[in-house]
Amino acid sequence: MNLHAKLMEREAAGRPVTVGLIGAGKFGTMFLSQVRLTRGMHLVGVADLSVERARSQFRTAGWPDGSYDAPSPADAIRTRRTHVTDDAAALIAFPDIEVIVEATGDPATGIRLALAAIRHGKHIVMVNVEADALAGPLLARRAQEAGVVYSLAWGDQPALICEHVDWARAAGFRVIAAGKGTRYHPTYHRSTPDTVWDILDRYLQIKDRNSINPKMFNSFIDGTKSGIEMTAVCNATGLVPQSGGLNFPPASRFELADICKPKSAGGTLEKAGVTEVTSSVDRDEKDVPHHLAMGTYVVFEGETDYARRCFREYHLLPDRSGKYAALYRPIHMIGLELGISVASAALRREPTGAPTGFRSDVVAIAKHNLKAGEILDGEGGFCVWGKQTPADVSLDSGFLPLGLAHNVKLKRDLAEGERLKWSDVAYDENDAAVRFRREMETAFGRRNVAAEPA
Repeated sequence: MNLHAKLMEREAAGRPVTVGLIGAGKFGTMFLSQVRLTRGMHLVGVADLSVERARSQFRTAGWPDGSYDAPSPADAIRTRRTHVTDDAAALIAFPDIEVIVEATGDPATGIRLALAAIRHGKHIVMVNVEADALAGPLLARRAQEAGVVYSLAWGDQPALICEHVDWARAAGFRVIAAGKGTRYHPTYHRSTPDTVWDILDRYLQIKDRNSINPKMFNSFIDGTKSGIEMTAVCNATGLVPQSGGLNFPPASRFELADICKPKSAGGTLEKAGVTEVTSSVDRDEKDVPHHLAMGTYVVFEGETDYARRCFREYHLLPDRSGKYAALYRPIHMIGLELGISVASAALRREPTGAPTGFRSDVVAIAKHNLKAGEILDGEGGFCVWGKQTPADVSLDSGFLPLGLAHNVKLKRDLAEGERLKWSDVAYDENDAAVRFRREMETAFGRRNVAAEPA
């Protein structure tokens, strides 16, 4: 509860926390809007493939003219302005930056830039959960060995869920399930960047379709993003995936403890200690009242009659038996809250969630019947969606990680719903992301995949 006080100490000493942001998309722009107003924090530089787009995002985020035109990082430090560049490597190498925020969204790029940040002794806040799902456990280990912090991004749902889990365990509760809400229906797995508008137009009024990336939005709709985010949660908390992955049961926020508990106790879960994502629409595609589509939750057990009585007395959200209860956060503010991770890494040297083992994976599933010779287009595309899968199952079966199912050619036909394997695609074994992923599989193997919740 003292991050602000610590930031003010750095402000008073004339040594604000110095930050470099890579990627000026939606998440990065939301961070821009708040970091300018955060005393004790200085955004030294922003790197984006399009410098003009980045400058436009500064204006969108309310930065005054002249505040983001420093000619170099060194000048930015001297004048308390911000440098804008397309050279991420140079920004990472600048010695006076303490924290790098990686917000590109591309898994291979994320791995490369995170490793560069670690080599240069920078803390890394990994907004790029796609990279974390692909190889986060080894990235976190490399950071620890180098004496820097590797952290999930506060404001994004995985870090918030990790905080729920930590709260429950630190208070002595057994965690039954944790996760988030989303809009889901089984037919959405077939959604493509072309058809995603049929779904989005039912609940979002997006007047300017050019203002969003339909492929990115589609990864939220087709179930992929949920699998990626819950993989990050499992690998950071010790929770494990259900054997069949996420089931997306419809649930209101008031039904969480009844639905997100084991089947043996009348719920929908395979067992305790897992992740689950609830849906804001039922299987008839009708909206669920009081849903949790933008929120996060944890379900925990009251192991004594007295604790269960307190659940009722203090107006928690218990299940019908009174044995389980839920705590939820109705919203997440993504980049508007990201400064919490930056401050925690720099001032406490603590991550807001970080992988501790390889327990969960995200594997590529065919969206339709695929033909040999097709080129896969990765997350949110036309060919595959990503399914959360226990890591030991993924390793034993040789399933293809979703993060590598991009720009590779199929070697055989696959039926809709079939899980792709490494052997199904012509991948480049010398590709840097492939090599790092293979190194992670070797480093962790089966030793961490079955770890029980702490």
